[in-house]
Amino acid sequence: MKKHLLTGHLLALFVSIVWGTAFIAVKVLLEDFHPIEVMLFRFALAWAALFLFSPKPLPPKSLRAELPFLGAGATGLTLYFILQNYALKFSFASTVGIIISAAPMFTALLLWLSHRAPRPGKAFFTGFVLAMAGITLISVAQGDHLDLNLIGCLLTLGAAFCWGAYGVCIELTEQSGYTSLQVTRKVFFWGLVFSLPFIWINRLDLSLDRFAKPELLFCILYLGLGASALCFAAWNRAVVLIGSVATNIYIYLMPVITLVASAFILKEPVTVFSVGAIALIVLGLWLSQRGTPAAASSQSK
Repeated sequence: MKKHLLTGHLLALFVSIVWGTAFIAVKVLLEDFHPIEVMLFRFALAWAALFLFSPKPLPPKSLRAELPFLGAGATGLTLYFILQNYALKFSFASTVGIIISAAPMFTALLLWLSHRAPRPGKAFFTGFVLAMAGITLISVAQGDHLDLNLIGCLLTLGAAFCWGAYGVCIELTEQSGYTSLQVTRKVFFWGLVFSLPFIWINRLDLSLDRFAKPELLFCILYLGLGASALCFAAWNRAVVLIGSVATNIYIYLMPVITLVASAFILKEPVTVFSVGAIALIVLGLWLSQRGTPAAASSQSK
């Protein structure tokens, strides 16, 4: 049991590190690609990689059995990324980043309301407040602007809610008999299906000649293979081992990883305020984990 718990926490930590640095690749790609194009190429590459690693046919057992996968693809992939991308058109990235970090709270509340987890305790919410304070302090310390554009805030809250719903859907797939890799493959299939209409809506041509630039090819491979295929499989496995609430708390670390990556890769300065913010986030994560019951699965998928 302890080994399962440790593995789950290490997987969640690994994913938070990769996702915390993925913004650099997205930033580079957005100079030549539409946000929806980045999402579509990312999903398609991830699904292809997952299929190669697990090519066994996975036909739906029934509509009811397929619903959790369909829901996970719609909420955690298509809707989450679209709402987040469009929120950036109305609000600053710093504002979106702060609000999206509320996803662990939505996950905990939705799991409680769906009777998949106990009600979050005081330690969880205390940790949430401290982590959010630290995340806000990072944005202020970096000189970023905050705004309260109603449309942007609502879109971002919708994205955070969708990520919480994704956690519920993933927990519902635990009884499917599929491995974490197969679950992730089915989720990406549905995410890709729900994303296809946006090719027509945005009149995209999806030309591949832009990938002749080595830096663009590297970035999409990093996002598709690393941040998507590998990380979603690792994340879903962590959910099985330690539960959605404990896994999602690691989202608090992503601004810290982004800050450290910016310092090393982009040579951005780290201030005293940034160090204080990191301390608040780490303390918040620790308190939230203390307020989360251990939920390692007895089954090894």
